[in-house]
Amino acid sequence: MCKQRKKIITLLGLLFFWGQVLPGQAQKDNRFEVSKNLEIFNTLVKEVEMFYVDSVDVEKTVRRGIDAMLGGLDPYTEYYPEQEMDKLKFMTTGEYGGIGSYIRERKEGGVYIIEPFEGMPAALAGLKAGDRILAVDTVDVTKASSDKVSSLLKGVPNTKLVLKVQSPYDKKPRKVELVRKQILENQVTYYGVRGDHVGYIYLKGFTDKSAQEVKNAFEDLKKNHQIKSLILDLRNNGGGLLESATQIVGMFVPKGKEVVSTKGKISQWDRTYRTPNEPLDTVMPMAVLIDGGSASAAEIVSGALQDMDRAVLIGQRSFGKGLVQSTRELPYNGSLKVTMSKYYIPSGRCIQQMDYSHRRADGSVGAIPDSLTSVFYTSKGRPVRDGGGITPDFKIEKPETPTMMFYLMTDFILTDFVADWSQKHKKIAPPEEFEVTDEDFESFKQYAKEKNFTYDRQSEKLLKNLKEVAKFEGFMDQDSTLFSALEVKLTPNLERDFDRNKEQIKDLLASEIMKRYYYQKGDLVQSLRNDEVLEKALEVLSDSALYEKTLSTPDKENKE
Repeated sequence: MCKQRKKIITLLGLLFFWGQVLPGQAQKDNRFEVSKNLEIFNTLVKEVEMFYVDSVDVEKTVRRGIDAMLGGLDPYTEYYPEQEMDKLKFMTTGEYGGIGSYIRERKEGGVYIIEPFEGMPAALAGLKAGDRILAVDTVDVTKASSDKVSSLLKGVPNTKLVLKVQSPYDKKPRKVELVRKQILENQVTYYGVRGDHVGYIYLKGFTDKSAQEVKNAFEDLKKNHQIKSLILDLRNNGGGLLESATQIVGMFVPKGKEVVSTKGKISQWDRTYRTPNEPLDTVMPMAVLIDGGSASAAEIVSGALQDMDRAVLIGQRSFGKGLVQSTRELPYNGSLKVTMSKYYIPSGRCIQQMDYSHRRADGSVGAIPDSLTSVFYTSKGRPVRDGGGITPDFKIEKPETPTMMFYLMTDFILTDFVADWSQKHKKIAPPEEFEVTDEDFESFKQYAKEKNFTYDRQSEKLLKNLKEVAKFEGFMDQDSTLFSALEVKLTPNLERDFDRNKEQIKDLLASEIMKRYYYQKGDLVQSLRNDEVLEKALEVLSDSALYEKTLSTPDKENKE
């Protein structure tokens, strides 16, 4: 216990030191506060462990303190103890040893296979979405958390394990023997040709292998499909390695161009990243697709190409993460992923949206208002703004997702229905042709009714709060009929809401079915068939005059 306590206190000391140390005179003035607070915390941990009325799990208690301390900085500064280092490795390499499947825990208990990966051990062994994991080797996991099951499934590649699983359409559990494999998720989920010789590449993340995957895809499209223009899809791409982003930008602009610079507290660590290699193509028309899920490295690529007037951007405004993290080694084989700088793309702008340095009294964080952002200019003089993410050149509004859709996905009602549906449909049409029929839709609606599917509606909650306020202020007697009418309209009605959201529910059904038969690639291909953002990209790339005008130097009188 003493050794463990010493380990934790040492770790906290280092974290407090890194979080508080400042350059120059400020550093000297702050050292006393650092020493004082470390001594207080050291003593506090000892006193609580020795005298608190019940036994204290020191490691868990102090871990909560670490997480709370780092959480008060920003969401990206995180502590990884030795036993969680595989998570950090996966973020940078996309690799881990396991069976290759997403798993999730149900509210009522139990951990289930959600999505096996194509060609990986889980899929090859015949595991399907909806299969419940009952045991891993000799360990019963019927009451375990998804984190616990995940840790048991992961391991050294080429080692064997036996799963006991229960399929929803089988009466008895079965045992499945698998061999763990080095799981490497391809970051280029799909690439192909769309429209008239338009290349399309979907990149889902930035690991140390992403640049090579994009290069391979582009060279294949250019050589074997004679593409004349390119769409790079970065929607829902949460980012990753900054170096990978620099390499990808470098494929489409001349060597030596500045892509991004980083500036932090320690000026000696500031860096400027330039394109490292000779480009693959600097003239082919390009469109980059972004949305609110495009963040970090995805914003560096899209923002840099916009600032250099190398590509048109289409979609929705990006997430707005202008912060850069680095890892620092900690005692006992742990690591700290810490925000050490902000990044600035070629125009000089930082697109960080949330102002973590100025929290409200309640600890919450607000976005930088548009009124406080500044104007910068691309290489051809087009005005762009800092703060609030990357704004596309062509904005396509994204339809609001009803709350009902969220519950359909998270409550397993969709997974269970498709598991049953797949038993009656051994083969289906390819993603380019598959359609969810009205009969399928009605079957799903009936299934949801039979399973007593329920869902929350924010409007109903707000009405309840409004009624309480109205009653408190004495308005209910006068306006009770109005509230009653509103209540009728806002109360969940499964039949009505299913029909109202029919097309979105059919799309959701198609997505889940595609994952089961054709995995992630099939899901993506099917979703592109009715994609307004993609259609706009194809329209812009097919209109050379519109493309050139979008990227041209604006008239002086129109310049902000």
